[in-house]
Amino acid sequence: MPGRRKQTTKAKRPARRTGKSPKKKELTPGQWFEKLVAVQARLRAPNGCPWDREQTHQSLRTYLLEEAYEVLEALESGNDAKFSEEMGDLLLQIVFHSQIAREEGRFTVSDVIREIHDKMVRRHPHVFGETRAKDSAEVLRNWEYIKAEERLSNRKVGDSKVGDLRKETSLLDGVSRALPATLEGFQLTRKAARIGFDWDDPGGIFEKMQEETEELRNAMKSQDPRKMEEELGDLFFAAVNLSRFLKVDPEIALKKANAKFSRRFRAMEKLARETGREFKDLPREEMEALWNIAKKREGKQHAPELSGARTKP
Repeated sequence: MPGRRKQTTKAKRPARRTGKSPKKKELTPGQWFEKLVAVQARLRAPNGCPWDREQTHQSLRTYLLEEAYEVLEALESGNDAKFSEEMGDLLLQIVFHSQIAREEGRFTVSDVIREIHDKMVRRHPHVFGETRAKDSAEVLRNWEYIKAEERLSNRKVGDSKVGDLRKETSLLDGVSRALPATLEGFQLTRKAARIGFDWDDPGGIFEKMQEETEELRNAMKSQDPRKMEEELGDLFFAAVNLSRFLKVDPEIALKKANAKFSRRFRAMEKLARETGREFKDLPREEMEALWNIAKKREGKQHAPELSGARTKP
């Protein structure tokens, strides 16, 4: 229109189209966690998911273990997306158990978070307090002593009995008997090592394993089942102690060895079928030959093998 002033200020100009949608506000970890807790509460509600409503602490035990192992598998894969996904599945198990406990009036997920928060602060006095630790070894020693004191203080007894209880406590008290045997042995030796009860070098453990191997051979000659079981257990324990000394988790190492054996065995079965035969029908010599072929082919496709793993079935 004539006489109308031309608008030239940037504030009144139309926004330039860039083809990009406005960036959404990112939720904080706390907000996402609250949403997850709400989802699980909804699934457990009267009009929620029938399967979720049927679950108990006992029925979820298997899933808790499975998710933990799947996290480890994803970690080894190097796939960050898978790693992140599996850790989410494991986190869900914590939320699930906490929701069941909340419904029963026992504790809430907030209690779970507060407990681990306070524990981490309490067990790191060299960070949050006045204590000083010169290295990680001293940190671990202090950690074990703090845990022992916590267990003592958690016992509801009169002050007159505290002295007697202190005499009965052990630095090994915190190792759960419910752990798989390899992990239990790993934690027992690790706790002992943290206060200085340890081998000077791996050589001593190898000598111990040789000693236990000889004792097992002698037990086999006697054909005493209980003695053979005992000596084999001693040999396993020494091997677990070696894994701890080498900073290798024995459960993970054995899992990898199991997986390697499974891959090679399946490869042998496939090679046998390619010749029109079943692996189970082959003589032992041909089985050995196929094992060596499978091992050689795998060596060209996979990373170096785990040290100490067996090379024959």
